[in-house]
Amino acid sequence: MPESDGRWHAGRVDEITGARQWRVPSSLPAAKLAGAVLLVALGLLFADGDPVRLVVAVLAAVTVAVWAVRDLVVPVRLAVDPAGLTVIHGFAGRRLLPWSTVEAITVDRRPRLGLTSETLEIDAGNSLHLFGRYDLGATPEEVAVALRAARPNP
Repeated sequence: MPESDGRWHAGRVDEITGARQWRVPSSLPAAKLAGAVLLVALGLLFADGDPVRLVVAVLAAVTVAVWAVRDLVVPVRLAVDPAGLTVIHGFAGRRLLPWSTVEAITVDRRPRLGLTSETLEIDAGNSLHLFGRYDLGATPEEVAVALRAARPNP
């Protein structure tokens, strides 16, 4: 249910429309912006008069900052309602996937370096949409269960 300021939080349900949304955790853009500042500081510290090192550090910082801005501009990555799924498309766009186009909702688990990573996969025939834990603010398994439960029976 939306809070009094009208904003949504990860996995909350709007009682009126039945919509549910998952968003980037609010701490993530702040961490990315701090990382961008750190990259510039390291570039200045280790440049030793070499402009190439500084330019590379600044370009990396700008890239991370743009990534953070995307999280601020479009924090909601996935939403579900009776009409279907709304997913992020491109840098800041959205695309509605009607339930009739959603072929499968799965969670892909892969072990890497002793850790297991999980990715929510939404197969919509012509397109495959992938979401990680930091895209959703919840585990992909929890979101997959909620999406499957929200899907109307054919």
